[in-house]
Amino acid sequence: MNNKTISIIGLGYIGLPTAAVFASRKIKVIGVDINQKAVDTINRGQIHIVEPDLDMVVQAAVSAGYLRATTQPEPADAFLIAVPTPFKAGNNSDHEPDLRFIQAASRAIAPVLKPGDLVILESTSPVGTTEQMAAWLAAARPDLTFPQTHGEASDIRVAYCPERVLPGHVLRELLQNDRVIGGMTPKCSEAAAQLYKIFVQGECVVTTARTAEMCKLTENSFRDVNIAFANELSIICDKLDINVWELIKLANRHPRVNILQPGPGVGGHCIAVDPWFIVSQTPDEARLIRTAREVNDSKPEWVIDKVKLAVADYLQANPDKTAKDVTIACFGLAFKPDIDDLRESPALSITLSIAATHPGPIWAVEPNIAELPTSLVELATLKPIHEALANAAINVLLVDHRQFRQLEDMPLGKVLDFKGIWVSKDKNLKKENI
Repeated sequence: MNNKTISIIGLGYIGLPTAAVFASRKIKVIGVDINQKAVDTINRGQIHIVEPDLDMVVQAAVSAGYLRATTQPEPADAFLIAVPTPFKAGNNSDHEPDLRFIQAASRAIAPVLKPGDLVILESTSPVGTTEQMAAWLAAARPDLTFPQTHGEASDIRVAYCPERVLPGHVLRELLQNDRVIGGMTPKCSEAAAQLYKIFVQGECVVTTARTAEMCKLTENSFRDVNIAFANELSIICDKLDINVWELIKLANRHPRVNILQPGPGVGGHCIAVDPWFIVSQTPDEARLIRTAREVNDSKPEWVIDKVKLAVADYLQANPDKTAKDVTIACFGLAFKPDIDDLRESPALSITLSIAATHPGPIWAVEPNIAELPTSLVELATLKPIHEALANAAINVLLVDHRQFRQLEDMPLGKVLDFKGIWVSKDKNLKKENI
């Protein structure tokens, strides 16, 4: 592959780091994205997302001429599709996946395909999506042959290879983590494995496309079930007046127990989404997976109720005040610590809900963003950490960002700590933990 060209379709949190890593190996990479602003930013050698060290890799790759971004697909030898797979809009209790972005990407690259090309789907997808993608490609290019009809003799190779990286550590994990590669035929798998071996230091494990699709969904469903246990435990402990953080720490001293930490919910475009793909396809069988999702999806409402009770308690203790006088500071909007990613963020949804109903000032404290998301602009004010600590009446800790963990001074107002980091640092806050 040393003299070949790779095209990455979708230059977001997965596509751009993947493009940068390939380009760092002196492979010509053409990045494709419909966002003109993102394309222009990348072509200046800059990045439009927050990911440690990615800016340096992109700058070097662009300067050396190995990475270029565009809004329209161009001919290449391998195409990696890394576009979103959201839920369909509307009243959908089983959160049916929306594959329109994968379909659009397939139709976009179809005109530039040629015999011998490799197409890999990286987007997290329901079982069978790779086959559907191949069908879309075949419909658009009847002059070419595809694995579903011509097997090993097909003109185009098609495979599925899910990303399995942790935001904030994407570059390292892209290199070090094993990759599960599911080709539609053994030759498809072999071609995909050879491509990833350009930079992957871990093992490239070959399986079928359907198994690879289910593997990604299984990994995130497993974590979701474990988090749901911790979240349910936190609700139980609150009712029984037990410090859940201390309880989990003690229980984890058992050599075969490893309970995760509870929080205000589960976010991001993986754990909060992928389990529903299994439920949507097998609703009668995926009972535990569905229940875990429901537990985690319901946790933000429980948090919001706790905030409302805190406001009521404050007003009872300060009868000269009204709700308009109560400033609530929400610490963290991202879906996990130390990133700027707000996708499917329970912290953001909680802040939005509080801001929509509370008549007093709402302060958002999020050190990883420079401006509030559009949905929150007219409802809240972005505030620096120390101003909120000193002036808010109620402080709601939703994300355990590094800046919050390292604080020496605790908030002066009432604290609702949904991550257990301030409670563990200040014994005076013990009664305020959730």
